[in-house]
Amino acid sequence: MIAHAATAITPEPPGRIGVAIPPEDALRYLEALGAWRDQRRRELDRLDEAALAATDRDSATGTGGMTGPTGDVLLSMALWKAVADRHDLLMATWDSGRVGQAERERLSTLIWGRLDATLDPRLAQRPDVPSSSGALAVSLPEAMRLSDALAASLRARLSLDPADADVTNRLRQLRAQLERVRDLVAVEPHDSRDAFSRKLTQLDERLGEIVEKAKRGADVGGLVGPLEADAARTERDLIVGSATRAEAARDVTRARELRAELEARGAAIRDLAARCVATLSPAPRLAVPDVAALGPVPQSAAAVGAYLARLATVSRALNLAHAAYATALDERSELRGRLEAYAIKATRVTGTGNVTGTATGDANDDTNDDLGELFRRAQEVLAAKPADMARARALVAAHQAYLASRSTPRDITRGTR
Repeated sequence: MIAHAATAITPEPPGRIGVAIPPEDALRYLEALGAWRDQRRRELDRLDEAALAATDRDSATGTGGMTGPTGDVLLSMALWKAVADRHDLLMATWDSGRVGQAERERLSTLIWGRLDATLDPRLAQRPDVPSSSGALAVSLPEAMRLSDALAASLRARLSLDPADADVTNRLRQLRAQLERVRDLVAVEPHDSRDAFSRKLTQLDERLGEIVEKAKRGADVGGLVGPLEADAARTERDLIVGSATRAEAARDVTRARELRAELEARGAAIRDLAARCVATLSPAPRLAVPDVAALGPVPQSAAAVGAYLARLATVSRALNLAHAAYATALDERSELRGRLEAYAIKATRVTGTGNVTGTATGDANDDTNDDLGELFRRAQEVLAAKPADMARARALVAAHQAYLASRSTPRDITRGTR
């Protein structure tokens, strides 16, 4: 036997983003948020039991599973976890009331800012999840209201309306919910506003009829449940639609910014590639993708998601091309540096004081001539355009090997004193 209790209702959030919340308002909200968290968790536990029982009953007909009540319970659990995590951050910031201006502004940001929570990949494919990327792109109050709507819908579907909530209280909650729906309808785009306005009108009319029947003493308990379910479903659809549009707008902005960045990077890498081809032989031959080939940034949520994926592919290709051309040019600079270092070491070994190892008429004339010739040839090859990198590597290696063969510990010790 399941013991019923009144459902949790989202408390009214204080302030707005970027504005410091008065301490008394913050304390009141945090207490209400903690109560909502605890009460919703108990409610979800009861709904989970009922949903599992319903899934067992429907398993033979194939109507249960992820598209049935269990899926909504899992989504509700994910929402609850996101809200509970944000509550922990709020409490850490509140620090038992030891807050200044900066902390109170941070509280408002945590309340009204975007709430991200990774969902189960199977849930991310559901049409009622407000992000194609598997993240909740809603604020804390929106996530809580979405949880309220899901819980109400589940209670109606599973026939678990609270027994101890009287009709008057349920009707009062319905009025408040329809006002929230009215506010959400007002900000809907024109192409969907009319449809939601008609739904809201129908809900208002049904609520008015139930109120009138209740005033006449009629038993309206059987009418309130379906109305609660329909109102919850409408509010949920509006919240999800609003969050999806906001996420799509952010995706469009992000796509435009990323496209502009890739255009600049692509132009710079093409310049680098041209310099590499003119400077080195052989040079890498990697194609540098042109982001303009992708076309303009789309506006629809589905299309912009695919466009962002293509931009990510272009970015990876640009990274590969950049690394290849930059590494090739770096090798030429590295060979030049090594050659100069070997030449300086040669002056210490031969004692000529001449980096090129030019002969000075002493006993090391042959060594000086050989080192000098290798140095000059390697230098000429590296200075040529394009530089023959295979020959340059061989000459620098030959200079190093010849120098090593002529170096002795005694020579090196004497040369470093």
